[in-house]
Amino acid sequence: MTRSIEFSIGEFYHLYNRGTEKRIIFNNKNDYERFTLLLYLCNSLNKVDLGDYLRQGRTLLELFDLERNNTLVDIGAYCLMPNHFHILVKEKLEGGISLFMQKLTTAYTMYFNKKYNRTGTLFQGKFKGKHVIGYNYLKYLFAYIGLNPIKLIDKNWKENGIKNLLEAKNFLSKYEFSSFVDFCDISRKQKVILVLDNFPKYFLSKKEFNDFINDWLDYRELEF
Repeated sequence: MTRSIEFSIGEFYHLYNRGTEKRIIFNNKNDYERFTLLLYLCNSLNKVDLGDYLRQGRTLLELFDLERNNTLVDIGAYCLMPNHFHILVKEKLEGGISLFMQKLTTAYTMYFNKKYNRTGTLFQGKFKGKHVIGYNYLKYLFAYIGLNPIKLIDKNWKENGIKNLLEAKNFLSKYEFSSFVDFCDISRKQKVILVLDNFPKYFLSKKEFNDFINDWLDYRELEF
């Protein structure tokens, strides 16, 4: 299968994929945490091998302290859902996105297949990518990606509107497997995944981000 999109240095892209046959790809917290760590470690020219570190008794959180050499992409936002993921990136090196995604999905598939005693592909073909053109569309994706988890508590919120704004925002602020948390001034090691200096300065304060999210939560058609 070929991909129609071509990636270019300095351009922004929305990357996503889901489990083959829409299967669940994150069965529990440990699965989410492994993929989240791989978002950090696979974004490098370094070889990824967690075995030695884990055999030494180091925790996944501690591995966010590992040094990386040249990174392949800048990550601005991400979100992991039970059967799919979204990542917003800027390509840094020629072929960086393709190498990053190949390392990420291969490493996670190997982990998943070994853990659950299965074989074969885990993801639905090659990852999908959309070229992000335009200042407003890029900004919009921070909302689209960050608000995805609301579907876990209200799958029809886009069509019917938010029933309880406070509940929705509280859920998002505690959903660990998304970069949304990192825009809420919550200190955690996973924040090193993001390199926001190379994205437009959309949110100069927590209030600006909060107002931005409120606007989208009040808007019922958060679609492409």
